[in-house]
Amino acid sequence: MSSYEPVYADVLGLPLVHAGKVRELYEVPDRDAYLMVATDRISAYDHILTPQIPDKGAILNQMALWWFDQLGVENHVLSTDVPDAVAGRAVIVEKLDMVPVECVARGYLTGSGWAEYQQTRSVCGVPLPEGLGDGNRLETPIFTPATKAEQGEHDENVDFATVVATVGEDVAEQIRALTLDLYSRAERIA
Repeated sequence: MSSYEPVYADVLGLPLVHAGKVRELYEVPDRDAYLMVATDRISAYDHILTPQIPDKGAILNQMALWWFDQLGVENHVLSTDVPDAVAGRAVIVEKLDMVPVECVARGYLTGSGWAEYQQTRSVCGVPLPEGLGDGNRLETPIFTPATKAEQGEHDENVDFATVVATVGEDVAEQIRALTLDLYSRAERIA
């Protein structure tokens, strides 16, 4: 796994497991868990932008907790009781095996999906009707997964068959169904 320059390693004094574009993971002493910290870094199109936004990590963390509560979905958060240096921007989480797929539900045609649609009239192997424009709402949300790229590389949109080949049919079906269910429920709330 690649790493970025950690922001909180010196302050926390905990073993760093991984520093990503936005989040950092640290070992939690005497627990089979990680401390996950949201930094103020901004990531867009797989690049870190400057300047950072003060308190962005705290807002991101609080929004995630709010959505977990709204959706009532089983998640990785064990506790919000974290060191004072990262209070509000961190959570204690379960150690889990990562599914190497970024699960994306798309209810609108834009971004990389729009670019693909213009060339193929589909997104991630899902055929779409003719005549759609940038930003158009899709009649039914679609599952548009991507790979998780290493540092300096770009995530790549893939079709469902690639997800099946990566994680197996059962897991692929589960993550697609869960992704679309969460999207639909969250859309109603939003």
